[in-house]
Amino acid sequence: MEKRWEVREPDPGLLRLFERDLDVLPVTARILANRGLVDSDRAFSFLRPRLKDLRSPFLMKDMDRAVGRTVEAVERGETIALYGDYDVDGATATALLHSFFRDIGAETVWYIPDRLGEGYGLNAGAVEKLAARGVKLLITADCGVSNGDEIRRAAQLGVDVIVTDHHEMPPEPPPALALLNPKQPGCAFPFKGLAGVGVAFFFLMALRSRLRELGRFRPPAREPNLARYLDMVAVGTVADMVPLVEENRVMVSHGLKVLAETARPGLRALKEVAGLGAANKVSAGAVAFQLAPRINAGGRVGSAGAAVELLVCSDMERARRLASELDAENTRRQGLEAAILEEALAMLAGGCDDRAIVLGSEGWHPGVIGIVASRLVDRFSRPTVLIGFDGEVGKGSARSIRGFDILEAIRSCSALLDKYGGHRAAAGLSIRRGLVERFREEFTAFANERLDDEDLRPLVEVDALVSLEELNGRLLSEIEMLGPFGVSNSEPVLGAVDAQIIQTRVVGERHLKMTLRQNGAARSAMGFGLADMHPMSGGGFDIAFSPYLSEWQGVKELRLKVRDIRRPSA
Repeated sequence: MEKRWEVREPDPGLLRLFERDLDVLPVTARILANRGLVDSDRAFSFLRPRLKDLRSPFLMKDMDRAVGRTVEAVERGETIALYGDYDVDGATATALLHSFFRDIGAETVWYIPDRLGEGYGLNAGAVEKLAARGVKLLITADCGVSNGDEIRRAAQLGVDVIVTDHHEMPPEPPPALALLNPKQPGCAFPFKGLAGVGVAFFFLMALRSRLRELGRFRPPAREPNLARYLDMVAVGTVADMVPLVEENRVMVSHGLKVLAETARPGLRALKEVAGLGAANKVSAGAVAFQLAPRINAGGRVGSAGAAVELLVCSDMERARRLASELDAENTRRQGLEAAILEEALAMLAGGCDDRAIVLGSEGWHPGVIGIVASRLVDRFSRPTVLIGFDGEVGKGSARSIRGFDILEAIRSCSALLDKYGGHRAAAGLSIRRGLVERFREEFTAFANERLDDEDLRPLVEVDALVSLEELNGRLLSEIEMLGPFGVSNSEPVLGAVDAQIIQTRVVGERHLKMTLRQNGAARSAMGFGLADMHPMSGGGFDIAFSPYLSEWQGVKELRLKVRDIRRPSA
């Protein structure tokens, strides 16, 4: 499908201001302006994120109440239950809370529900088991806002519940003792994009502050250094694809540095099996594509608790065993994913007339279909819902395209669903088999009404048009300062017009290696997943790309990661 190019044109006065005040190249100034930065102070803070710039955790609604009850539990020696979600965000949030409480000498038990047997969020059976163990305080991690009934049940059993969550709020908030979620009505915390692990981290900031005031850390007690926990915060935040701006940018920037030299056995072992053991730098991309899938594999196709066990493990040999198990589960997940994708593509072999895709099949693993839905969105540029059936009940995962609120679309069909939840870009649901056809009709009708053909054309946002000879070490260094890259701070995309493709060759079956030339300057480039464009050569091509520094056997080379190629018009 031909993509739309949009070359951004920031205010020229702002560009001159950035070039002068920040001493950056014109291309870097354009990229900063395209990030929505409107003055030099904000741009300076963006380039140099500092932990001291994090906002006060006490701006969050209910923070005082959450901290007060937790301090009470710590002082009384109560066992605190931590109840997390089974994805990377939930696992890291649970491990973060457990690690802090362990470091201050408080007792905890943690619980991660089984994706298949128990589903997302709190469930009454687990709450009853924890209450039977004498738990009086339960703290959720990355879940809880949609569990009003279960929280009422906890109250009946004498269990206070503190919810730490970041998901969209339901019409009626849960009756928790305290609810920490920047998205709830009346919350004064200005940044609404925290991941679940981010909310948990801010809770610990407030808790440590209060414990310090109460003299908990007088010698010989040692006050925990929260910066050392940021490796887990970075992993969970990147994995959950929340915006890497403001608080998230600060925490991830510092967290990736901690992760590079982490002393945590679980993360060290995970880096080893992912091939990052010797890396002195870990990028957000490495977290997203190498570490996070292995952590996620436990919750998707194996034991959800294995990821938390790994993250809190203090023994290196045990950590290596757990990491190897998760690596094997990830390999199994990849096989399931490939099989489901092949089946889904066969269903779509005749094309798709609607502006949305809804597919279902018996036995599709609910822990994998979300990944496959993302693959179909990338290929067909349509909102996609995949449903896996086990008997009469189907569990579905939905993924969206830019500008389409998939949770709103699912909510419009809610009368047909047993359960649903999520956010604008991704959601989950459960549905009875006999209602799937009606759901497909209503969901696609909703999409057909709100999307036109132009909406379905993938957008390539180009930060600046450049010549290949402008690409140099200084520009790469300045672009590196703009990272970490992710949602709302994507890797900069530059464009070169009227370039010549000298040659192409296929690498690893799916990728296209090429040599580009423009006005005498030649560059090596790699088009990941573009092998089907081989062979191609000639002049007049427009190339959208991201520059990067490739290093192989000690040799460094500036290369281009190709995002799109516009062929010469006939």
